[in-house]
Amino acid sequence: MTHENADLDALASLAAAKKLYPDAVALLPRRLNRNGRDFLTLYGEPFQFTLQEQAPRRRFKHILLVDTQSLPSARGIADAPTVHIVDHHPLARALDERTTFSGGDVGASTTLLVETIREKNLPLTRLEATLFALGIYEDTGSLAYSSTTARDLKAAAFLVEQGASFDLIGEFLRQPLAEEQRALYNQLLRRAQTHEIGGQTIVISAVSVKDYVQEVSTLAHQLMLLYDPNALFLLVQMRNEIQLIARSRSEAIDVAEIARAFGGGGHTTAAAALIHSRGLKTQQKKLLQLLEQQIEPQTTVHDIMSYGVRVLAPGDTIAHAAEQARRWGHEGFPVVSKKKLVGVLTRREIDRALHHKLQKQAVSRFMSEPVSVAPGDSIEQLQRVMTQHSLGQLPVVQDGNIVGIVTRTDLLKLYSESARPSRNAEFAARLERALPRDLLLLVQNAARMAREFGYSTYLVGGFVRDLCIGEANLDIDIVVEGDAIQLARQLAERYGGRVHTHARFGTAKWILEDEGLHLDFATARTEFYEYPSALPDVERSSIKLDLHRRDFTINALALCLDPERYGFLLDPYGGEVDLQRGLVRVLHNLSFIEDPTRILRAVRFEQRFGFTIEARTGQLIDDARHLLEKVSGQRLRHELDLIFGEAEPERALARLQQLGALVKIQTSLNADDWLASKFAGLRQAYTPTPILYLGLLAYRLRTSEVRALAKRLRLVKGETEILVEVVTLRLLERQLNHPNLAPSRVVELLERFDDAALAVFAIATDSEQTAQYVDQYRGEWRGVQSALTGNDLKALGLEPGPRYKEILSALRAQRLDGTITEREQEEEFVRTRL
Repeated sequence: MTHENADLDALASLAAAKKLYPDAVALLPRRLNRNGRDFLTLYGEPFQFTLQEQAPRRRFKHILLVDTQSLPSARGIADAPTVHIVDHHPLARALDERTTFSGGDVGASTTLLVETIREKNLPLTRLEATLFALGIYEDTGSLAYSSTTARDLKAAAFLVEQGASFDLIGEFLRQPLAEEQRALYNQLLRRAQTHEIGGQTIVISAVSVKDYVQEVSTLAHQLMLLYDPNALFLLVQMRNEIQLIARSRSEAIDVAEIARAFGGGGHTTAAAALIHSRGLKTQQKKLLQLLEQQIEPQTTVHDIMSYGVRVLAPGDTIAHAAEQARRWGHEGFPVVSKKKLVGVLTRREIDRALHHKLQKQAVSRFMSEPVSVAPGDSIEQLQRVMTQHSLGQLPVVQDGNIVGIVTRTDLLKLYSESARPSRNAEFAARLERALPRDLLLLVQNAARMAREFGYSTYLVGGFVRDLCIGEANLDIDIVVEGDAIQLARQLAERYGGRVHTHARFGTAKWILEDEGLHLDFATARTEFYEYPSALPDVERSSIKLDLHRRDFTINALALCLDPERYGFLLDPYGGEVDLQRGLVRVLHNLSFIEDPTRILRAVRFEQRFGFTIEARTGQLIDDARHLLEKVSGQRLRHELDLIFGEAEPERALARLQQLGALVKIQTSLNADDWLASKFAGLRQAYTPTPILYLGLLAYRLRTSEVRALAKRLRLVKGETEILVEVVTLRLLERQLNHPNLAPSRVVELLERFDDAALAVFAIATDSEQTAQYVDQYRGEWRGVQSALTGNDLKALGLEPGPRYKEILSALRAQRLDGTITEREQEEEFVRTRL
C-alpha cells in the first residue's frame, strides 16, 4: 500500500514492491496525481495493480507500506497486522512491536526498492524500468534537488541500462497544468509575499478555493522556479481542510520540522501537512511565528571571515595601492578615513588607472561607494551583496568599524567543507587522547580567555599533522587571531607563571614552572619575501593567511580551539588528503624560490613518514635547487641539524643527493652506501649528535674541503677543529693499523685529539684493529697516569724544570705498556734516571 494522492514515486514504489513480492496484492490508492492516472490509463495493464473495490475478500495480516509511514484505511486489513515501512523520509513516529522500518538518506523511495531488485538480479521490462525511473526523477527534480544522493543516480543509471524510455519520462514529467491548476497558480502568484528571516528569503502564499484542486505540489515546483527563494510555503484552503506544501533549498530551513508542527512530515527539502481547520489567517500567522523561532543562519559571515584587514587611505596613490596588491595578492582594499569605511577599491580599478598612467592620482578618484556586510549576516546575504555589486571581497563592519574581510575564496572553501560531514567530535576526542590532562586543561583555558577578548585560537603545524596520522607529538603551537602577547600576559596574570615575548614576530611563551608546563603562542601572521632566499617581512594577519605562509599542505592544518567550534579542522589546502595519500606538496609555485631551505624540509618529511614528494613539487625543487647556494650558513646548518635529528638521517641525505641538492651545499659531499652504514653504526655505538654526523660526512674530504664546508655552514671554531681532526685521524690510520702496537704508542698518536673526533674515527675507520685501538684508548688507556707527581719528583731531589714532563711521560708510558705496575718501581725508575 501507499498514500492517497499518490505521486509517481508512490506509484513506482508500489510497482517495485509488487516486483519483489509477486504473490502480494498491490493495492492502488483511491486518488492518484494526474500524471500517474494518465500513465496507468495507457500502460498500467502489465503492472497487476488492484483497485480498492476489487480487493480480495480476505483479511490482510501483513502489510508493506511504501513512500508513507501512515497506514491508509482499506477494506480487509486485520485488526493488528504486521507492518513494514519502506520510505525515504526520516522516521517520524515511534514504532510499536508489530511495525518495522527500513529507509535511507535518498531522494526517492523507489531508489530503495530498485536497489533490492538489483541485488536480487531480477529482470525488468522496459516499461517497469521507465515507471521506476519516473518515480526517482519526479521526487528528485530530475536528479537536481539538493536531497538527491549518489544512490539515486546509481539507481537511475541502472534503470537506463535496463531500457528506461526518456521519451516517456519527459512526457509524464512535463505535463501541462489543468485549468483548475492554472487558476490556483495565478491566485497563489497574486497572494505571494516575500519575507527575510534569519538571512533567508522565504515566499509564503495563502489562498482559499471552493473546489478541490489536485497536485498542488506541482504548483510549488513552478513557483520555486519563478521566485528562486530559499524556501516556499503554500497554504491552500479547500473546504474544511488546509493543505500545507513546503519546499526548501537551504540547510538552514528544515521544512519537515515545520510540517510536523502542523501534523505532517516529509524530509528537509520537501514536506507537506493536511491541517483540519478553516482558519487560514491563523495558520499563516502560526507559520510565520515558527519560521521566526526556528530559522537561524547555520553559518554566518563571522564564521568564514578573516581578521587583520589591510586598508588604504583616500589620499594614497594608485601606485601605492598597486604595490600593496602585488605584495599581498589582494584583489582590492577597503578605503578608510578616520576609522570609518568610505569606499572600496578593486584590483580592476587599480589596473584601469595604471593603464591610463594615473599612478600618481589618489585612490579616492577611483574607489566605489562603501559596501559591506556584518559579522552576523547569513551566507545567503553575503552572496547577494557580492553578486549585486560584482565584488570578490567585502569588508566586514561592526558598530561602524572594520573588523574583518570576507572573499569569494572563503565561500568556495565553505562549500567544499560543507560537503563533508562535521568531524568536530572526532578531533576533539583525538585531542583528549593525545594530550595529558593537565596540558589539555591549560590549552582549553587559554582558548576560553582568548574568546573573552574576541580572539580565535588554533593548534597548528606538526602537532595537528601528527594528530591526523596518529603520531605522538607534544610540541604545541597555538596561533591567535589577535594579540598573542597580550593573551599570554593575561593568562599569566590570572593563572600564574611568567611570559617570554618576541615583539617582532608577535610570539610569546607562557611558562608554568611549578607544573612543568608551557604553551607557545603566535599572532597569526603573513610573510613577504623581498627577494629569493631572503628572510621574510612579517605582518599580522588571519589564520588562513598564516597557514598560506607555511611550507607544505600537510603542515598547513589548524584545529580550532574556540568553544563553539572546538575540534573543527581547518584544511584549506587539502593537507589531510595528502597525508592519506602519502604526498609532500608545496602550497604554491614560488615556495622554494621564496625559501630554498624548504627543499631540505620536503626531503626530511618525505623520509620521516615514508611519503613521496608530489610530482609538481619535485619539478619545482629541480627549478630552485641552485638557490641553496645563496642561503645563509646558519639556516642551512639549522636544517641539517633537523635532518640529523631524524631516526635515519642518511636516507634524507641520499635523497638530497638524488635530487641534486646536496652538492649545492658543498660540492664534495657524498651520501652513498658507505655513509649510510657508518651512520647506522654510529647510532648503535653512541647517542648521535649533529657534530658526530657531520664528522662522518666530512671524514673522506680533504682538509681544504672541510674548512670550506665549515665556513659554508658558519660552524664555530671548536666544531671546525673537530672536523679537521677527523680528517687528520684518517691520515694516521696507516700508523695505527698494526697488530701488537704498544699502548703507549697509541696514546702518543691519539691523545691530542678531541673525543668527538675520536668517536667519529672509531666508527668511520674500516680497520677493525684501528677501531679497537681507539676504543681502548677512549675507554681505558686515556685515564692511565703515573703514581708519582711533580711534588714526588721534587721530594726525590729533582729540580723543577722541563725534565718533569719528560720523566712523568716516561713513567706513564711504562705504566701503559705494563713494565711498571707499582709506585716503588716508579721511584726506582726515577732514581735510575737521576
